[in-house]
Amino acid sequence: MKIKKPKFWNDINFLSICLFPLCLITIIFNILKTYFITGFRSNIPVICVGNIFIGGTGKTPLSIYIYNLLKKRRFRPAIIRKYYNSHMDEISFTKSKVKQFFYNKKRTLSISTAESKKSNVIIMDDGLQDVSIIKDLNIICFNSSDLIGNGFLLPAGPLRERLINIKNCHIAVINGKRNIAFEKKLKSISNNIEIYQSKYVVNGLKKFRGKKILAFAGIGSPENFFSLLRENGLKVKKEISFPDHYNYTKKEIENLIYKAKEENLTLLTTEKDFFRLKRSGFRKINYVSVNLKILNDKNFEKVLLKNL
Repeated sequence: MKIKKPKFWNDINFLSICLFPLCLITIIFNILKTYFITGFRSNIPVICVGNIFIGGTGKTPLSIYIYNLLKKRRFRPAIIRKYYNSHMDEISFTKSKVKQFFYNKKRTLSISTAESKKSNVIIMDDGLQDVSIIKDLNIICFNSSDLIGNGFLLPAGPLRERLINIKNCHIAVINGKRNIAFEKKLKSISNNIEIYQSKYVVNGLKKFRGKKILAFAGIGSPENFFSLLRENGLKVKKEISFPDHYNYTKKEIENLIYKAKEENLTLLTTEKDFFRLKRSGFRKINYVSVNLKILNDKNFEKVLLKNL
């Protein structure tokens, strides 16, 4: 979904209160799905890595992390995701990281393809709200800078479904700074949920140290990318945000290149944005890649394998 999160989603305010009655549409739609859609049962275990906050929670990096973890344990995992033409950046990004990756407009077809390729574990990147597939393990992702925003459902807030639905999740992974109060809130809803912290490890920073940066990003939470650069010691002088999965025009990129050159700044973006730009012919834009690290990773692995 191409969306730039409106600021009124951050807290309860006049506009979010005015839109609140429309949240009932989202609630009713979610309830009706559970009554009228029959779930597909795969022949192999299905791990779903999803979220309720729309965009920017680290689902894809966590899916890749779990894929590599299971590979080391001699499983034959496959990552699947639903195909959207506007999400080719994420598709290209994931294809560059893993061998067994399948996508289709129907997730069930991707699962069937993975089974035919002798995979024995499915990792669904996104799809927590997809009731058409029965999951064996649900992992919900949050980002500490956003958490649940104002707590309202779309369109009054950033949530796809109510927080109470985390009772259907086995594991929560919160990326960023620890928030004890939020962890207690999750535990008050589901005492059995396992909660883990994660962080991003940024690669290839050495050549950008000491330089003045113009950072831009068209991802779920561009602000998190800018903050990550600063936390790692980079001098970010300007930051420009675009909506998630944004299709940059040639003129927009040329303007960014010109602005950076004019102000003696180094242009820098995300790896996901780079894959989108590469498809448009811009192959020399600087980017940094990140790896996800789970704190208390040994216990995370233990819980993951136990649930499988």
